[in-house]
Amino acid sequence: MIKPALADADFLADVAAARDDFEHFHLWWLGQSGFLLQWQGGHLLFDPYLSDSLTKKYAATDKPHVRMTERVVAPERLNFIDVVTSSHNHTDHLDPETLVPLLRVNLRMDLIVAEANREFVADRLKIVAELPRGLDAGQFTTVACFNIHAVPAAHEELEQDQNGRHKFLGYVVEFDGAFIYHSGDTVLYDGMIDALRRWPIDVALLPINGRAPERRVAGNLWGREAAQLTKDIGARLVIPCHYEMFEFNTATPDELLTACRRINQPHRVLRAGERWSSEELSRRI
Repeated sequence: MIKPALADADFLADVAAARDDFEHFHLWWLGQSGFLLQWQGGHLLFDPYLSDSLTKKYAATDKPHVRMTERVVAPERLNFIDVVTSSHNHTDHLDPETLVPLLRVNLRMDLIVAEANREFVADRLKIVAELPRGLDAGQFTTVACFNIHAVPAAHEELEQDQNGRHKFLGYVVEFDGAFIYHSGDTVLYDGMIDALRRWPIDVALLPINGRAPERRVAGNLWGREAAQLTKDIGARLVIPCHYEMFEFNTATPDELLTACRRINQPHRVLRAGERWSSEELSRRI
């Protein structure tokens, strides 16, 4: 099994040490589509999956979810989180065994979800429907130091409820003039590039596991598509995700790396538990 760059106490120590740096923001990949964003003492979690719930759920089926990478940290140890996003209802993006412990140790934490999914989220997590903060594409909210803008995602289609609200979202998080785009699970769709170019995105966090019918799950961007999308929206850097979690639904970063080098797109591949700091962007100027 793949060991994280940092895990448990070592990971938490790195997060604590980074808090002393008020000049730069910091990102840690938590595996799958999960990231921790830190800026001036504020902490945002994108789509964390920090349990073995899917491995247990599918253990006796014809689609086992065999974990490839060890867990970075137990969710109950993250007792400093201001806000968590969930881009859609799939368990690796809306995991009760991750989110319920987080809610227990972060009594003031906000949970951002698609408004179309609010009732589903409340039922899955056994919380009151008023607790999640719902957004639809085109809307935004502010939590702590973060402005969170919702954008559509297509996994693999743009899906809306009976009220026209999107079931799959990405988020553009804005803070102090910086912009992070977390796409959630998505493929390319008409109008995507124009919609995202309204923000000067610094870092795009994009899935690269692609899509293959034999997996029997909804797919995502291929690595080459993630590289080109990053270039097309003018993002300064791409960090890939959604791989090396489950054996049946993974990829390597090789395709993204080859494409990025061909089109001269800056990129950074992280190990689970590894920190990236915006100081790297400063050095590129």
